[in-house]
Amino acid sequence: MKDSLRQQFERLGHRLHELDTTLADGSIAADMKRYRALTREQAEVSDLVTRYQRYLQREQDLAAARELLSDPEMAEMAREEIAGAEADMARLHEELQLALLPKDPDDVRPAFLEIRAGAGGDESALFAADLARMYLRYAESQGWRAETLSANESDLGGYKELVLRLEGEQVYGRLKFESGGHRVQRVPATESQGRIHTSACTVAVMPEPDEAEEIQLNPAELRIDTFRASGAGGQHVNKTDSAIRITHLPTGLVAECQDDRSQHRNKAKALAVLAARLRDKERSERAAKEAATRKSLIGSGDRSDRIRTYNFPQGRLTDHRINLTLYKLGAIMDGDLGDVISGLQQAQAAEQLAALEGRG
Repeated sequence: MKDSLRQQFERLGHRLHELDTTLADGSIAADMKRYRALTREQAEVSDLVTRYQRYLQREQDLAAARELLSDPEMAEMAREEIAGAEADMARLHEELQLALLPKDPDDVRPAFLEIRAGAGGDESALFAADLARMYLRYAESQGWRAETLSANESDLGGYKELVLRLEGEQVYGRLKFESGGHRVQRVPATESQGRIHTSACTVAVMPEPDEAEEIQLNPAELRIDTFRASGAGGQHVNKTDSAIRITHLPTGLVAECQDDRSQHRNKAKALAVLAARLRDKERSERAAKEAATRKSLIGSGDRSDRIRTYNFPQGRLTDHRINLTLYKLGAIMDGDLGDVISGLQQAQAAEQLAALEGRG
């Protein structure tokens, strides 16, 4: 293990002592927000320090076993101990490195998932519906809760635009790499000559802000319009102006919600989406500045980036950011996104590890 990594774990040992001392003071519980944050940090740091101590112990075991190699009676047992210690140290070293990687606090948050049809007209809108089904099937397999906030349907049953809210374990952390341009190559249902067409959709995944950190919207900068919801919904839909559209005047960003019969609840949901979009805009601008310094392997998440191609005639999915090609498009469109998502997460981890070692 490099000295730079050892120094980081030694510092974590000192930090754990500080946290133990602070949390032993009963008065800290008076500030529940700070108490929860410190308790969470203590659990994370304690786990890391325990694993580092285990690594050091196995390192000592290895040195002791090597000294026994010169003893003919102990050599065989020593060789077994050496093999076991080296395997444990390699595993613990990898675990410790990964644990040191910077974590995105938003990974655990619910997320808003937007899908917009792009070039390709009706076929693009139909592909948007296919993407929506893919993500909803994946969400179902993960035990997540899905809610449609707004849907602008096309004539043929696709979506010009769809906004979903997904809630569950690690929603944003698993879906954040989906942001970008998704291209499809297939024979459209509307094509009579059997020719393959190419069309595209854009996907944006945004973490739902924590209430304590949510962007404060200035009412003077908002234009709020009410309108009658469209689409399926029975007689009620055409009788009340319950749908809400909110425009943030300084940026021109718009959010709407027509899912609920209550105008008040629709307004609350639209405000949440708008806050997430504003926060996403800030994140994108920061990412663009960082990308100008260092090109990220998995891209900036910008919607203009073409990140993936779905080739139906060949049953092939290609993620261009990590050169991942899978020949199981049918299963993927049915929600089997595990290999794609894990591939992207591993690519990010490898990139972060390289940066960590570079600093060391």
